[in-house]
Amino acid sequence: MKFIETFREGENISDIYLCKSKQTMKTKAGKTYYSLILQDKTGTIDTKVWEISGGIEHFEALDFIKVDGQVTSFQGALQLNARRIRRVQEMEYNPQDYMPTSQYKVEDMYKELTAFISGIKEPHLKALAESYFIKDKEFIQSFVRHSAAKSVHHGFVGGLLEHTLSVMKLCDFYCTRYAMLNRDLLMTAALFHDIGKTKELSLFPANDYTDAGQLIGHIVIGVEMIHDRIREIPGFPQVLENELKHCIVAHHGELEYGSPKKPALMEAMALNLADNTDAKMQTMTEIFKAAGDNMEWLGFNRILDSNVRRTSKPNQ
Repeated sequence: MKFIETFREGENISDIYLCKSKQTMKTKAGKTYYSLILQDKTGTIDTKVWEISGGIEHFEALDFIKVDGQVTSFQGALQLNARRIRRVQEMEYNPQDYMPTSQYKVEDMYKELTAFISGIKEPHLKALAESYFIKDKEFIQSFVRHSAAKSVHHGFVGGLLEHTLSVMKLCDFYCTRYAMLNRDLLMTAALFHDIGKTKELSLFPANDYTDAGQLIGHIVIGVEMIHDRIREIPGFPQVLENELKHCIVAHHGELEYGSPKKPALMEAMALNLADNTDAKMQTMTEIFKAAGDNMEWLGFNRILDSNVRRTSKPNQ
């Protein structure tokens, strides 16, 4: 199979891809064309069907399609111009080739996650963590398969688990440097900070916002999930519940970034910094991976609010 990450300008492509999205558009002259996003496990590519003719069979978004076309460049990004398309049958493709996945094994990451849970000493926080991440098998299956975002960072199967584990590791380090941090509170908040994404986003191959995701968002959803489960834990201290919820609602750091509150606790500040660090470092990692060997400036990224490029290679 010809994977998208290996595409180069000028190449002719003839292979099967997942049609992640399909829009019917019109040019300024009024001519109808299709604008598609094709996906495999290595990434996505913007695709245009300029000539909707007999060579273009009927297909819809989330269909697997055989595409013949040529790779071009538009405004500095690769684009595929499709000449022929047909919808394919299940036996013609391997679904594993089309779901972007974490580079790490889910089993290994989950084992590390549960090791952090076993280190939580406060009994109510430990009970809350175990109720979701140890005892709730349906939730666990959803959590380990979810992405952490639609497209910004960790947008792959296992991405939510990978991101959560990275944030917990950063918070664990903070606790070794700043003695005033309440470790149990911070580690529990790190564990739960993006729990709402299991309901904000659908599973692959769609990996798109649900109605709840569009209307409410993962921060509020996450607080609701924590609230509901705390009601099942006898004697959970109200002040501890409020502090944990505050860490969740403040973890984006700024009101304009979707947080209902700005960090008021040291643990909330630490969680925001850890979340932001992992999100931005992973964003740069994915940008550089997609760029291949390109050592030039890669253009402005709105998430990083900067034009970026790789560090120059050291002299050999």
